[in-house]
Amino acid sequence: MYDEEQHPGRPELGPLTGFTVGVTAARRADELGALLQRRGAAVLHAPALRIVPLADDGELLAATEEIIDQPPEVVVATTAIGFRGWVEAADGWGLGEQLLDRLRGIELLARGPKVKGAIRAAGLTEEWSPSSESMAEVLGRLLEEGVDGRRIAVQLHGEPLPGFVESLRAGGAQVVPVPVYRWMPPEDVTPLDRLLDGAVSRGLDALTFTSAPAAASFLSRAEDRGLLAELLAALSQDVLPACVGPVTALPLQARGVDTVQPDRFRLGPLVQLLCRELPARARALPIAGHRVEIRGHAVLVDDVLKPVPPAGMSLLRALSRRPGWVVSRADLLRALPGAGRDEHAVETAMARLRTALGTPKLIQTVVKRGYRLALDPAADAKYADA
Repeated sequence: MYDEEQHPGRPELGPLTGFTVGVTAARRADELGALLQRRGAAVLHAPALRIVPLADDGELLAATEEIIDQPPEVVVATTAIGFRGWVEAADGWGLGEQLLDRLRGIELLARGPKVKGAIRAAGLTEEWSPSSESMAEVLGRLLEEGVDGRRIAVQLHGEPLPGFVESLRAGGAQVVPVPVYRWMPPEDVTPLDRLLDGAVSRGLDALTFTSAPAAASFLSRAEDRGLLAELLAALSQDVLPACVGPVTALPLQARGVDTVQPDRFRLGPLVQLLCRELPARARALPIAGHRVEIRGHAVLVDDVLKPVPPAGMSLLRALSRRPGWVVSRADLLRALPGAGRDEHAVETAMARLRTALGTPKLIQTVVKRGYRLALDPAADAKYADA
């Protein structure tokens, strides 16, 4: 653990120092980015979607008018921000009081405590709310009551509710979707393409998703650019896909990508999860009397941060795959992205790597053969057959 008395003046490192994390969120991206940066991460953000402004959303207006004209028997409110936005949009259209009057006379179900707060702030009272904040529990209650022939309005929030609407319809219900905050592709895809390139090139260590539509949109953009296979390979091997919850993960899982998810489906636990997962994936080696930890875009030498250029990181990773073994210039050249055939590129990148590390003896030159990490003798036996 870092000790200020032993290392005066040395900044304390965060658990995500040296890692680059991609953020695909459109909403609350600043909050997520700040949480990540506070823990040391470099953040690359590009919204995979844009939110349709509520005042311009003709589908939401049509659903609101339908509910006022033909009141359902049940309304399911799924998110606090979505419910508040719906009421505010109705106010803007001059329909706010009519909507609230209709909602007062029907069974109002709230998915969780935040939604309950939004409902009560609007002067309404919910009929029931599950302690689990689970849509599955809401569905179970409705099916147990019986839904055959009932009109049920479901406030959506840009995210699919897999199986929820289908189960209600299969039970005989007439479902009225209320599409609050619909998602559309971003108007400018340049930042999204930059994020996609970063994932495919392994310039990212993790990629975060906070909504299923964002995950689906990211995959769709990769497919449009002919990069889907490369993206799926990166997410399966080198870039950690972190989702805020199981619904968000569905588009990725449908493509065979395993994801990590926090126990509680919130931004804070998502960041805490990355703080555990990414450092656990870093490799720490005893080299030339130093502890060297290889992270995403930087190296810690005795817990001192050493930013390393991308070419140098490529060389270091190639050397660390078999610590202490000699790696030829030809093999190192192949590890350099876009280096061509000139082995002089290896020497140039190696010189810059040694300068960045600040401890030249970490990497030994083996004349006429290549380079090797100067693994401590006590560790040689451990890695001899690696």
